[in-house]
Amino acid sequence: MLKEFRDFINRGNVIDLAVAVIIGGAFGAIVTSLVNDLIMPLVGIIIGGINFSGLAITAGNAQILYGNFIQAIVNFLIIAFVVFLIVRAINKMKKPAPPPPPAEPSEDIVLLREIRDLLKDRQP
Repeated sequence: MLKEFRDFINRGNVIDLAVAVIIGGAFGAIVTSLVNDLIMPLVGIIIGGINFSGLAITAGNAQILYGNFIQAIVNFLIIAFVVFLIVRAINKMKKPAPPPPPAEPSEDIVLLREIRDLLKDRQP
């Protein structure tokens, strides 16, 4: 069982996935800081000095922090847009796959073509 686990870990896909998760986490922290520290304060100034992180509704003893939810939505949209741009750039860099070679026609098709050609020759 340990050998199987070692083989599983040593496959390139698992290591690539681990690196992607680590880089994704770091990128998420950068985007969160961008949104919380730069974008949302500017949006707050533009719409009248509102601090989104402080927006909340109090219901009894509970606070519904909808400002934090708005910031999370902005975080998601920025991350999704950047990932879209990265995937688009990678797809543009890839060379298109060569078209597959034409398939050999089946025996039925060859026979039908021969019959067609013979019939063309017989018509006046």
